[in-house]
Amino acid sequence: FFRFIAKPCAINLGIQDSGPHRAQPNAILEKVFTSITKSPDGKRLEGLSKQLDWDVRKIQRWFRHRRNQDKPTTLTKFCESMWRFTFYLSIFFYGIRFLWTAPWFWDTRQCWYNYPFQPLTSRLYYYYILELAFYWSLMFSQFTDIKRKDFLIMFVHHLATIGLITFSYMNNMVRVGTLVLCLHDASDFLLEAAKLANYAKYQRLCDAFFMLFGVVFIVTRLGIYPFWILNTTLFESWELIGPYPSWWLFNGLLVTLQILHIIWSYLIIRTAYKALMRGKVSKDDRSDVESSSEEEDATSNSTKGVFSTSSNGSNRVNGHVASGQWTEE
Repeated sequence: FFRFIAKPCAINLGIQDSGPHRAQPNAILEKVFTSITKSPDGKRLEGLSKQLDWDVRKIQRWFRHRRNQDKPTTLTKFCESMWRFTFYLSIFFYGIRFLWTAPWFWDTRQCWYNYPFQPLTSRLYYYYILELAFYWSLMFSQFTDIKRKDFLIMFVHHLATIGLITFSYMNNMVRVGTLVLCLHDASDFLLEAAKLANYAKYQRLCDAFFMLFGVVFIVTRLGIYPFWILNTTLFESWELIGPYPSWWLFNGLLVTLQILHIIWSYLIIRTAYKALMRGKVSKDDRSDVESSSEEEDATSNSTKGVFSTSSNGSNRVNGHVASGQWTEE
């Protein structure tokens, strides 16, 4: 997919396979970077400044460039986002087409009639197995990709998702499981579309996709999910089939997802607010490429004896990011 579809599309959009500015070779700083620390404190910066006869700002800039040069290129990030966009969009329309004729899509109580003696059709099976395979791939790739500040929260999200898919399949709760999967896929492809637009430098299109993503995310995760999904798993299932041991684990995982939804919704709203104040979607709150403005702030503080690298922000939104400067993601 990367070689024959995503990369040609990126090249046609003018995206070059070039990474961040590379740091100039320096044996002393390289040794500190690889053996001691990638973000030296004020005392070490002062020592390196005297040893190399370099300005502190220049040393900070070198470390910033050195950290950034190991990050993936814009072309690589475009290809990854295009793959996720293609999958999310395809699986969402597959799910909608499948569920449109399913009785439990229109009446959630159908999820529990005759449970657990409900047939597993081939279309339902493939829907489940595709989703499970994709989330396992996200779980594994998280350890090989650049680690971000939201690593733990995404790890919990992937664990909860894989646990829910596997557990619901083993217990034949696939009907309500399809509703959960389709609802989550409804907003994910919009976020990836925003990233693609930003990588291609279509900022207005990026902002529009992100705002649309924010609206769909909040409506589906804070509105439809608790009042449609949690209502049937917590109350309708209890009423129709009664409590059972696995009921607690199943609903515990679903409630864990709802907690993550609340956290991500807060981040989206915060980013949208910043966007309205600044006139465009702001820098990625969990960016893995540091900006020069951050370095300047840290440098100005150094005159007061403070030598600290400023934070890149906080968190990601459902696997994904709460902002629009996707080139810095």
